[in-house]
Amino acid sequence: MARPITDADRRRVRELHAAGKSRNEIARKINRSPSTVSKIAANLDPPLSFDRAEQVEAATRVRTADLAARRAALALDLQGDAERLRAQLWAPTVHGEFAGREGEWHETPLPQPRFGDQRAIIASVQTAVGTSLRLAPAEGGEDAGQVRSMLGALGEALTQAANDDQAHDDDGGDAGG
Repeated sequence: MARPITDADRRRVRELHAAGKSRNEIARKINRSPSTVSKIAANLDPPLSFDRAEQVEAATRVRTADLAARRAALALDLQGDAERLRAQLWAPTVHGEFAGREGEWHETPLPQPRFGDQRAIIASVQTAVGTSLRLAPAEGGEDAGQVRSMLGALGEALTQAANDDQAHDDDGGDAGG
């Protein structure tokens, strides 16, 4: 059988609630279940609430901003990594391998990495840049739509000019316009 709720329980719930304690903290302090603390709080005059939506929302905003800052920092680091990797594409290097009957280590200075190594470097650069852009997308700015529109119009004009030039050639005009 459940222990009856006393005036001391009600007083402690009111005091601890006023001190900013959560429902679960109060339950531990007065040795009651959280549901009993909720019942006590609801039956007080005025009723007490453990609604922490505002605090949770504020904490979520702070956490979201912190994660965004960390993603931006990581994106910058990845861009730096990509730049350092890319610099290796054309830098002198030393290629080493075990060779010969005795399996001796041989090193060969090269003016740049071998093709397969360059391909691996490019793949690593691509991965670093792609990941960086997913973490912190490049901003198009307010005029991105205008730029796309201008490029589209330019593309259409070039296509029309090429078609006009082709038509002119087909009519027996001078080749090349």
